[in-house]
Amino acid sequence: MQPLLNRIMLYVKNVQATCDFYERHFGFVSEHFADDRVVELRSANGGATLMAHPVAKSVKTGQVTVKLVFDIEDVDGFKERCLAKGLKFGATHKADGYTFANAKDPDGNSISISSRAFAAPTIR
Repeated sequence: MQPLLNRIMLYVKNVQATCDFYERHFGFVSEHFADDRVVELRSANGGATLMAHPVAKSVKTGQVTVKLVFDIEDVDGFKERCLAKGLKFGATHKADGYTFANAKDPDGNSISISSRAFAAPTIR
């Protein structure tokens, strides 16, 4: 059996603000265990678990080394719903049969919403 990527660790300045952000805009539910610095965020729809971990003061957050990509069929509709809750995505970009838009979480981590998973594959 091959290993599966099911968890993504986010090093964040404010764990509560990060949890609130992913709960409000992406429907995650946070779970925190006593004596554990990590808060796990799970989606009711399945997929990877996000793990919010307090970042060391010496670490600079928000570098573009990881981007979280959320699959959503209606990118513009989702952008409108997020804007009503205070999250503004950038322009919607058109790619090879799909669309996507980018934003940042409270710690400057790159996030994207993309319809790529719903696009018909093209022959190359």
